[in-house]
Order: sequence, then structure tokens, then C-alpha cells
Amino acid sequence: MAVAPDVSTALQQILNQAHQGPLYTYPTSLTQGIVPKLIHSHNDYWRDVPFYSAISVGAVSVEADVWLYNGTLYIGHEEGALTNARTFESLYISPILDTLQRQNPTNSSFLKAPTHNGVFDTNGAQTLYLFVDVKTPGNTTWPYVVKALEPLQSGGWLSTVNPSNQFTLGAVTVIGTGNTPLNQVQPVTPRYYFYDAPIPTLNSTFSNITSLVSPIASTDFEASFGPVPGTSLNDTQLALLRAQVATAHAKGIMLRYWDQPGWPISTRNGIWRQLKSEGVDFINVDDLEGAAGFSDESNYW
Repeated sequence: MAVAPDVSTALQQILNQAHQGPLYTYPTSLTQGIVPKLIHSHNDYWRDVPFYSAISVGAVSVEADVWLYNGTLYIGHEEGALTNARTFESLYISPILDTLQRQNPTNSSFLKAPTHNGVFDTNGAQTLYLFVDVKTPGNTTWPYVVKALEPLQSGGWLSTVNPSNQFTLGAVTVIGTGNTPLNQVQPVTPRYYFYDAPIPTLNSTFSNITSLVSPIASTDFEASFGPVPGTSLNDTQLALLRAQVATAHAKGIMLRYWDQPGWPISTRNGIWRQLKSEGVDFINVDDLEGAAGFSDESNYW
């Protein structure tokens, strides 16, 4: 537990009253002091406060499972968990847009042109990766995802690829996963959304996939490597990991493994540490505080 500094009564009074006036009100304070971290908030909609819980610890990637019913995209892990209130728009599009507007105030007399900073005040150039995991049939669901992204697109917030295959990084990078149809992503130009390619087949079935289509590729950790009885991969597992990292990085594609061991904690932390040291770009986590180093059991891995 942090210990408050021992200061004089007079100084403490100034500190206590500082935020009652405009002098110490910082315009973009929503994410002030939060350091971005290459953490993916797996099943982010399970958080007490989706999206906001993730950025509060610095996670730069979030995941939303979407189900299409009667023209609306609902959020949840399974159909029984869907509610009328929890939609893609209410839990992700609107909060992200509100955060971006807070981080890019327009009422300053010092501005010469509008800004397009990202959600993190400490690094406005850091993009937020928004994984959209399509649960209902992709061919019919994905067009509704594209339509839902319009407020972010019209504001110029999304990463894009133009007809000349030039990539422009935006405040938010949308990546379709799950049932997202590749044929509704890869040939589209210009495009402001991307595809989550499978890591194991980047050198075979999906060898034509580039980082312009799939900036991040993912796969099931356990399906790829099997169980981990100790706190690190064995030699065979490690050789496979290194081969997959090399293939992806040669294409300029970043990696994320989901379904990693969550328990024992020593195994979880050991795998996080090994994945990071071997060049895996994003640590896929269910325990945000542990991954960010804010829980006692994480021991900063």
C-alpha cells in the first residue's frame, strides 16, 4: 500500500483545495498518467466496465463479441448473456468516441488545426486495437459491423489502407475475428478495418496475407502447444513458437495467443514472461491488473 508523503499542514491544504478551481484542471485528464501496455483485454465485455477498465490499466487492445439480431449488434459471450442494453454501440462505439473527443478538445484558442490523438494522454500516437469477434454468420453480420463503425470513420479516427496500399495509422485500429469473412475484408479498398489471420497457417494456407490485411494474427495457445506442466515451454514447444514468431514478423505481422494457462499463477506468469521475451507482441489476458503489474500475485511476472 502506498504511503502518503509527510508534508506540512499548509501544503496539504493547498493540495486538498487545488482542484476546486480551473488552475489545476487538465483538459485531457481522463487518461492522464496511464502508460500504454501491449496487453489484449480478452473477453473485455466481461469486465465490470468494458473498455474503460482496460484503458484504466493501459491495455491497448480490447475484444468485443458481437451477435446480430434484428439489425442490432449485441455484446456477450453466449446468447443467454445478451441483453437489450448491452450493444456494440453502447459498450464500445460511444465510449471510445467520447474518450477520443475528451482527448482532443476543440475549444482551445491555441489550436491551429484539429488533433487526432488516441485514447492515451501519455502517448497520443498509440492506436487502440478493437477486435470485433463475430459470433453470428459472418457474411450477414460483418456489413452491420462496418455500418456501426461509421461514427469513428467519419471522424477520421480509424486506421486505413488506401487504393495505393498505403497504410495510415489512426487512433483506433479495427480487426475482425471469429466469423469475420476474409472476402469482405481483403479485397476492399479503401478500407478501415482488418482481419485476424491464423498464426499457424501464415506460411501455408494464408501465405498471401500481408500486414496490410492482418496487422495482428492470433491463435489458440493450447491447441498449438498443448499443456504446460511447469512454468515454461519445453524445447519442442519453444521451437514451434520461435518458428511462428519468425514467420509472422517476416511479414510485419504482430502476434497474439489466446487460451493461455490461467492457473497455477506461477505457470501463467512464466508463460507471459516467456512469450514476451520470445517476441510475441501482445499478451492476451483475463487478469488485467495482474498483467499490468498492479496485483500482488503478478510480481510483475
